[in-house]
Amino acid sequence: MQGIPDMTSPALRFSREEYDERLAKTRRAMEARGVDVLVVSDPSNMAWLTGYDGWSFYVHQAVIVPPDGEPVWYGRGQDANGAKRTAWLGHDNIVGYADHYVQSTERHPMDYLAEVTMSIMQKQRLKNPALGYARDFVEVIENILPEIGSGSVKVLSNAGGVNPLECAKVISEISKSRGYDIKIAVVHGDDILSDIDRILESEALDNMENGDSIQSVRNKLLSANIYFGAAPMVEALKTGAQIVITGRVTDTGLCLAPLIHEFDWSFEDFDLMAAGTVAGHILECGAQSSGGNYTDWRRVDDFVNIGFPIIEANSDGSFIVTKHGHTGGFVHSSTVKEQLLYEIGNPSEYITPDCIADFTTIQVDDIGKNRVFVSGIKGKPATPYYKVSASYKNGFKLTSSLTYCWPDALEKAQTGFEILKSRASKLGLQVDMFHADFVGYSACDEKPVQLSGTSDLSEVQLRFSAISSSKSDLDRLGMEVAPLILTGPGGVTGFAGGRPKASEIVAYWPALIRKTAVEPIVEIL
Repeated sequence: MQGIPDMTSPALRFSREEYDERLAKTRRAMEARGVDVLVVSDPSNMAWLTGYDGWSFYVHQAVIVPPDGEPVWYGRGQDANGAKRTAWLGHDNIVGYADHYVQSTERHPMDYLAEVTMSIMQKQRLKNPALGYARDFVEVIENILPEIGSGSVKVLSNAGGVNPLECAKVISEISKSRGYDIKIAVVHGDDILSDIDRILESEALDNMENGDSIQSVRNKLLSANIYFGAAPMVEALKTGAQIVITGRVTDTGLCLAPLIHEFDWSFEDFDLMAAGTVAGHILECGAQSSGGNYTDWRRVDDFVNIGFPIIEANSDGSFIVTKHGHTGGFVHSSTVKEQLLYEIGNPSEYITPDCIADFTTIQVDDIGKNRVFVSGIKGKPATPYYKVSASYKNGFKLTSSLTYCWPDALEKAQTGFEILKSRASKLGLQVDMFHADFVGYSACDEKPVQLSGTSDLSEVQLRFSAISSSKSDLDRLGMEVAPLILTGPGGVTGFAGGRPKASEIVAYWPALIRKTAVEPIVEIL
């Protein structure tokens, strides 16, 4: 219709090509001066770089220019709407801070900027194809290079993520720059997405939970990775590798592999395979078996300095669970048993690529302070399958929250949720599912404990979500959240961050693939 402005696209005063050239010019100047990140706060310069038409003399605003990717607009949450209307930036790169930072004597918006800048940079760098691995793993390796270089320590890790080769290259370069000649092995081949069409000629990859055909989501697939077991890591260790970096492998395999290598266990001795698998299961969640997340948590000493579990393994498959003596925490038969129950379906058939472990045969005994002896583990032959973990696009979600205070906090929150659903219906918005948690009452249980006098609850947080295949409809629904503060039950607090926006849902697709259909790759750097 004539006379109605387009509110979906920014009103740029210059072409995108012009803004791209300005950004490139700025980065050339940054590089010449050794500047990694530039913070631009002058209103005219912000407009020159991004087109942002708006400024304030009493609230802080800035455009952050990283070394690559889009700049980030930063300012008060309600001013972010102006940035979305006038700047060429993607909405994900428009970051607003809450109103309680404005003219505050207790907090400063630049403190918040300092906190979020690293996460902003990380998000942008993840778009770089040279990344995709756990960057903090590189820092860990840097700290222990002397131990690795001396031959006293070997490291196996699945920190390679979706790009183990690049992770290994970075570590190799750092090692050489420090004067260490360290042999690094990479286990990959787990990523089958690029080869999925060929694989589907012989493998069904049906959803193992509901039997659905993968063809129903074929065009929506985002990833597809195989869980390899210990075998390729054992092969890597046989080459003399001091660091083994993998993509997707089982957590238990990371423990089993060095045991097979050191004790020369046979892959056909399934009791030993099961023993190493159980040891890996005890280790895989870190401090969860040394007092973290423990039911009787008051027995745990010094959570601040909690120690991580250590396995002292024997060639017969028995082992001791312990921790370093100078650390906090609590290793006891009860903490070990709680970890053994973690993520267990059928306890007599714990299935891995290496074996099927029978958890009902495990003997767990306290033999001293922070020392637990584990023995008697039995195993069965492995299945002919690997598990495939795939993901796919599955619509969009919108989430937000409002906090209602006494009196009648629960009733207010419930009414607020019903108002949102009714407004969605009245507006004709496509919403496939609504869900609400009433934090302080029912967030942990769909059937909450019946409280007497729920009207006396001091506060209840309405935390709701909506799911739809239409992003635009959810974004429109998000515009109804803030108005609810003044058009619904009174006593609302805790709302910040502007109008919520829909985000993409990434759904999980578990499947099985025959081991003969794929082959892990071991590469030496």
